Amino acid sequence: MNQYMKVAKEFAEDNLRTNVGGPFGACIVKDGVIVGRGSNHVLENNDPTAHAEVMAIREACKTLHTYDLSGCELYTSCYPCSMCLSAIIWSNIKKVYYGNTKEDAAKIGFRDDDIYRFIRNMENGGMLTLKSMDREETIETFEKFQKKADKKMY
Repeated sequence: MNQYMKVAKEFAEDNLRTNVGGPFGACIVKDGVIVGRGSNHVLENNDPTAHAEVMAIREACKTLHTYDLSGCELYTSCYPCSMCLSAIIWSNIKKVYYGNTKEDAAKIGFRDDDIYRFIRNMENGGMLTLKSMDREETIETFEKFQKKADKKMY
């Protein structure tokens, strides 16, 4: 077994014992060194964003003192959900290795497919309503940002 996937699996396995969250684990590697690790802590933290991949990204960013994880690779025990995929993309990680499939996750009760279907079709059967409002006022802040001389892009 790949040494980094083994770390991800061990974090997932540990959650079976601790019950802090679902059976998911991840680690982030840069230049052969693990810079971030995480397991799902949704239940312990009462935080629906505390997925293994997000927790590993948070730790890697602290370790490397950057929000840009270019050059890093992520190893995760399961195909990342849409939120985690977005976080991975925002952090500039370009390579992800995963163990279980999203279909495997669905078989044990995780509803990622509903979210993928929503994103694909924007038809969600009541899952979420998206309605634009007050753009005339909120766009002013974006316009100020666009003109800001000392802005920092990320």
